[in-house]
Amino acid sequence: MNKDNETYLKLFQRGSNNHHRTCFFSKKAKVTTTIVALFCLVATFCYYFAASNNNIISGDYFIPNQNPSSIQTNKHQKQEFPLICTNGNKTNTQTCPRDYYPTKHNPTNQYSHVCPSYFRWIHEDLKPWRKQGITKEMLKEARETAHFKIVIVDGKLYVEKYKKSIQTRDVFTLWGVLQLLRLYPGKLPDLELLFDCDDRPVVPSDKFHGPNASPPPLFRYCSNQWSLDIVFPDWSFWGWAEINIKPWNGLLREIKEGNKKTKWKDRVPYAYWKGNPLVADTRKNLMTCNVTSENDWNTHLYIQDWRKESNEGYKKSGLGDQCTYRYKIYIQGFAWSVSEKYILACDSMTLYVKSEYHDFFMRGMVPLQHYWPIRDDSKCTSLKFAVEWGNNHTDKAQAIGEAASRFIQEDLNMNNVYDYMFNLLNEYAKLLRFKPSIPQGAVEFCSETMACDVNGIQNKFMEESMVMSPSDSNPCTIPPPYDSLTLQEVLERNVNSTRQVEIWEDEYWLNKNIG
Repeated sequence: MNKDNETYLKLFQRGSNNHHRTCFFSKKAKVTTTIVALFCLVATFCYYFAASNNNIISGDYFIPNQNPSSIQTNKHQKQEFPLICTNGNKTNTQTCPRDYYPTKHNPTNQYSHVCPSYFRWIHEDLKPWRKQGITKEMLKEARETAHFKIVIVDGKLYVEKYKKSIQTRDVFTLWGVLQLLRLYPGKLPDLELLFDCDDRPVVPSDKFHGPNASPPPLFRYCSNQWSLDIVFPDWSFWGWAEINIKPWNGLLREIKEGNKKTKWKDRVPYAYWKGNPLVADTRKNLMTCNVTSENDWNTHLYIQDWRKESNEGYKKSGLGDQCTYRYKIYIQGFAWSVSEKYILACDSMTLYVKSEYHDFFMRGMVPLQHYWPIRDDSKCTSLKFAVEWGNNHTDKAQAIGEAASRFIQEDLNMNNVYDYMFNLLNEYAKLLRFKPSIPQGAVEFCSETMACDVNGIQNKFMEESMVMSPSDSNPCTIPPPYDSLTLQEVLERNVNSTRQVEIWEDEYWLNKNIG
């Protein structure tokens, strides 16, 4: 678990033999010292005056919104590498700067800690290709639904686009891969992969049986128990521009501060949900559980109108301001929902409506430890019981909420997101049975070609989420695969915990009806 680093001030004291010394200056020395001091003062003023300009011009390049000191290095600050944009007036085509960013990863700290336990699912996701490996022919099969192909050769990213994704999912996914390459330059092996930015998995496991099965390896944001799609962190970790959701690093801090505003036991003792119910029938059904004059299901459910929020400047959609309820509901949308991590981070006990889909980290969370399972076929009664239980066992309910929040803050911080990406791609590359090569129609991507020519919130989020320097340490070490017995125990534990809640719930309603 990562802890916040404490900052210590170093106090320098004179040696014991120095406190008797007295410094004397001659008049001449005083004049010389005064002249030197005035010169330094003027030079410093000129330096900071120049640095205050928005753009630092250097030949044909400019470094937008950066202080020159950010590309300097000293004993106390590592060197940073801001964007180098071609010509501030944008009359030239933006190119990737050469010999600028380091091409090798040389961390000062060689120690590598063990990754969180959910990284073990990387082995399970890649298991279908362990024996046979991945061939060029398999990649061609994955081409059918993919939005783009990623090729990494010698630490550089090349992209072959096939079609546009929903909104800017493809843009921020590629941006995330570029930041990974900046964090660990030259450390990933050469590879090729296909990526599908749509919601639902499309590689059914029942079509690929036997020792000679050759399923197409296809990356996406979620999968399920009946599919072989390989799960990858979603685009919103670097920002969701269309609905003003900030990059994960800054947003995680905001939610953490929001948690402090209202003590858990002072929060509204109801279950809260806010979202778009029109994307799935299960959400439409959830809305029938809202509190009415006839029924009180212990829920407050709200429809999120993103168009209205956009027109009003997103004043009522701040995720850090939504941690005022004891309980928050997670329910899938068209598939899994990006909202999952925001809900789990809120210190509220998450009421997790049974979901068909999983993303990359959810398999590391445990029912009754990190969330409370809710039936999907009888949501209203299940939600009412969960809130009743929580309000009668406030300490336990609070502990569940805080355990989930701690998991999100620590095991799902941005360092671990990048390390998951690294380990997944590294293990994937080991399975390739061909030498990756740059496709004829592929284009080299770098942070400059993606960020320099865009404006507004998209540019803002890219600058906020950009990795400025290579990491001071190595990626975490992926834990070994589950053996079959341990994996079975993990799955049975989750099933048994969920079943236990259902037994309690059935007893509650039976006693209530008898009473």
